[in-house]
Amino acid sequence: MRVQTQGVVIRVSNVGERDRLVTVLTRDRGVVRAFARNSRAAKSSLVSATQLFCYARILLFCGKDKYIIDDAQPLEVFFELRQDIGRLSLAQYFCELAGELAPQEDSEKAADFLRLLLCAFRRLCRGGRPLPVVKAATEMRMLSLAGYMPDLIGCAQCRKYEDSIMYFYPLQGELLCPSCRQKNGRQDGIALHKGALTALRHTVYADLPKLFSFTLGEQGQQELARASEEYLLDRIEYHFRTLDFYHTVVQPPA
Repeated sequence: MRVQTQGVVIRVSNVGERDRLVTVLTRDRGVVRAFARNSRAAKSSLVSATQLFCYARILLFCGKDKYIIDDAQPLEVFFELRQDIGRLSLAQYFCELAGELAPQEDSEKAADFLRLLLCAFRRLCRGGRPLPVVKAATEMRMLSLAGYMPDLIGCAQCRKYEDSIMYFYPLQGELLCPSCRQKNGRQDGIALHKGALTALRHTVYADLPKLFSFTLGEQGQQELARASEEYLLDRIEYHFRTLDFYHTVVQPPA
């Protein structure tokens, strides 16, 4: 059976002298791993379409236990991602994250993950937003799509919407106001001032076209970055090597 779909290449491995094994986040079949025969040959029509980050129209042959790419035509190649080490490292991290969180089979949710990844790549290519902001927004939205949406509506106990500072608890995925935090005798939690809290809520609840449409000062960026990354690592028991690489380029959240 042959299926035509669209997808982004999120991982590439060389096989032999001429072939590639590519992992693709597809619109309607989720994450698939497929052989691309002769895709490293100079004159192959698959050369550009099977490179990392490429968004392509793909014709898949679906065998009993494997996929083969019969044909692929690039739609977007995102050259700009390779012109800056920070953007490159973040795009690689997003690919690894999608590989862990996106569905591994046919699913309506696969299209949502694909749209998010494309929006993140386009935002990185355009620039104009600090990398920690793009990273946090993509992390939180991808986690939400995967079923890990935190409760950010208000304090988990008294439901107070906001205060000058609210405290985020990544392990529980919830907020406490200063009063409830004190009543519970707690000294932990990530302090979020109003700007960072508004931004964190935006990453979860905003419409996708507006996902990156917010600004934060340096302190707010640090608070947002710490909250999103700790929430991610508390939810996923996986070591992201691309995240380590990103932090060699961009200072990790304090």
